[in-house]
Amino acid sequence: MERTANMSTIKNRDQAEAFLNARIGHGIKPGLSRITGLLEFMGNPQTTYPSIHIAGTNGKTTVSRMVQQILGAHGLATGGFTSPHLHTVEERFTLHGVTLDSTDFTDAVADIAWFVTAYEREADTSVTYFEVTAALAFSIFSTATVDVAVVEVGLGGRLDATNVIDSTVAVITGIDIDHIEFLGPTKAHIAAEKVGILGAGGLLVTGPVEGDVADVIGAKVAETASSWIRSGSDFTVTDAVVAVGGWHVSIDGVFGEYEELYLPMHGRHQVDHLATAVAACEMFLGRDLDQDSIATAVESMNSPGRLEIVNRRPLIMIDGAHNIQGFLGLAETLANEFLAIEWRLVLGMRGERDVGDLVSPLRGLIGKVFATAPADAAAIAPQEVAEAAGESLQVEAVVFADPAEAVDAAQREAGADGGVVVAGSLYLVGEVRTRYVTVGDRSGEAHLRFEAERDDGDDEADLEIPD
Repeated sequence: MERTANMSTIKNRDQAEAFLNARIGHGIKPGLSRITGLLEFMGNPQTTYPSIHIAGTNGKTTVSRMVQQILGAHGLATGGFTSPHLHTVEERFTLHGVTLDSTDFTDAVADIAWFVTAYEREADTSVTYFEVTAALAFSIFSTATVDVAVVEVGLGGRLDATNVIDSTVAVITGIDIDHIEFLGPTKAHIAAEKVGILGAGGLLVTGPVEGDVADVIGAKVAETASSWIRSGSDFTVTDAVVAVGGWHVSIDGVFGEYEELYLPMHGRHQVDHLATAVAACEMFLGRDLDQDSIATAVESMNSPGRLEIVNRRPLIMIDGAHNIQGFLGLAETLANEFLAIEWRLVLGMRGERDVGDLVSPLRGLIGKVFATAPADAAAIAPQEVAEAAGESLQVEAVVFADPAEAVDAAQREAGADGGVVVAGSLYLVGEVRTRYVTVGDRSGEAHLRFEAERDDGDDEADLEIPD
C-alpha cells in the first residue's frame, strides 16, 4: 500500500499524545476483531517474545510491577504494559522497570501511526484508545527485543484487546464485583470473562479464589487441558508480620522457600499479591528463584497510588480503591496498620457506582467526608457523593468542586497529628499525587541494566501518516 499525499507528521511528544487522544471518543468496545486486524497489518509484533498475561478485579498493576521487578532482578530484559496511568500516558509502558521517556514514546507512536491510520481507512473502522495503546506496547517490546512482556488486561479478559497474546503464564489475581455492565452481575460471570485469557494447554496461576469462582476457573482449566497453580495449595504465605512501612513476609513458593522478605508496601492483600507474583515468576522460569535476587526485588517494590503515603504531618494516604474489594482492603489497612486516629476522607468517584455501599467498610474509621470529583466526564457529582457517603458512614460530609480545595480543607481539620485518606478513583488519586510526589519511581534500580542504543535521526520521528 502506498503512503498517500495529504499527510500530517509526528515530530514531538504533544503530537504523539494527540494522536492517541484523538481516539478517546471511540469509547470502550470489547472485542478482538479490530486489534487482531491492526496487529496483522503491523506484522504481529506480539508474537516475537514470550508474555505473562495478568487479569483480576484488583491488584493487576501491582502484580505486574512485582513480576517485572523479580524477573528484572534475575537478569531478564522486561517490558510492561499497565493501565490506567496516574499522570502521563508514558507510565503505561516500561522497559527494564523504567517508564518510557518522552523521546522514545514519540518515536514509538510515530512507528505505528501510519499503520493505525491506514488500517482504519482500509477496514472502515475506528480503533479505540486502549487498542492503540496495546498495539503500541506490543510494538515497543518487539523493537526493544525484551525477554518477556508483562501485560495487564484492561477490562475483563476474554474480549480485552490484550487477549491476542499467547502467554507463557496467565495470572488471575482475584475475582470480585466490578464493571458489571461489561462483565456480568455475579462473581461467577466475572470469573468466566477473566479466565478467558487462558488458552489451550496453558499455564494459569491464581491468587486466592474460592467457591463459584474456583469452580468456573476449574472448568476452563479442564476445557483447555491447562495446568493450574493455586494460592493456598501450590504456594502460600507462611508468615506476614506488620513492619515499619510495610511487611515482613515469608513465602513457600512452587519450587522454593523465601523467608524474611521486606515488602515496603501497606496492605495485607499486597502480601498475597507478592506470593502470586513469586509463583508466576517461578513458573515462567521453571525453577526456584535466587534468594539474593528475590530479596533485592522485593525491597525495591512500590505501587504508586495504591495505599501510598505521600505526606507525614498530617499523614496523607492516597488509594485507588473504587470497588468493594478495594474499600475492604483500605479499611483493613487503616484499622490494622496505623495508630487509632480519626481519618478525614477525600472522596471522588466515577461511573455507575453505589457510593454508599462501596464506602461502608470504612464506617467507624472516618470522622468526616470531603466530597469532590476528579476531572473526568464520568465523575459522579460531589453533592451526590457527599449525601451517599455521609449517610453510609454516619458522619458529616461537605462538598468541594475542586479536589485541591478538598484536600486542603481536610488537612487543616486533621492537623499535624491527624490523617487524611484520598480514595474513590485513580483519576482523583493521580490529580492529588502530583501535589506531593515527583512523577516517576525508582523501581528500575532492581533490574540488571540493559542499555540499548537509540537512533536519534529524523527518519522515524518524521514518519508521515494519512490524515
